[in-house]
Amino acid sequence: MHPMTEGNLKAAFAGESQAHMRYLIFAEQAEKEGKSNLARMFRAIAYAEQVHATNHYRELSMIEGSPDNLQTCIDGETYEVEEMYPAYNKIAELQGETGAVRSTHYALEAEKIHARMYADAKKEADTGKDIKIGKVYICPVCGYTVEGDAPNKCPVCGASREMFKKF
Repeated sequence: MHPMTEGNLKAAFAGESQAHMRYLIFAEQAEKEGKSNLARMFRAIAYAEQVHATNHYRELSMIEGSPDNLQTCIDGETYEVEEMYPAYNKIAELQGETGAVRSTHYALEAEKIHARMYADAKKEADTGKDIKIGKVYICPVCGYTVEGDAPNKCPVCGASREMFKKF
């Protein structure tokens, strides 16, 4: 692939990915406002943006088999844990941005768990079989992730067990 085309597809993938997430966030807000049709429209168009992002990612030949995909996830989560979020958090602290400190701390704590989950999954996936995983609960406030039962209170942000989303 020509370098300019590759760069363009990578930029398009990033833009479509961000639009997808932005529209899902807007859909949640519309739901909170009681605007279910607007929320549905945001979700529908978010899906279209996901299709675009997937097409770009596929053209970039970045979709591999599950073991390689898991390694990509491990690499990304490890970078976030070891480099990105510690640096972002420190800068936010130095600049007195308390909301950003909280947000980056929440993400850092969840990413540690995600890196561990992906590493465990890769060990199983390397055997060629599907992984064994139980219920997964996610805290909707901070992203804390737990396999098994949700805690009574989130150990990162203190959210109650009833708030956790089950997967």
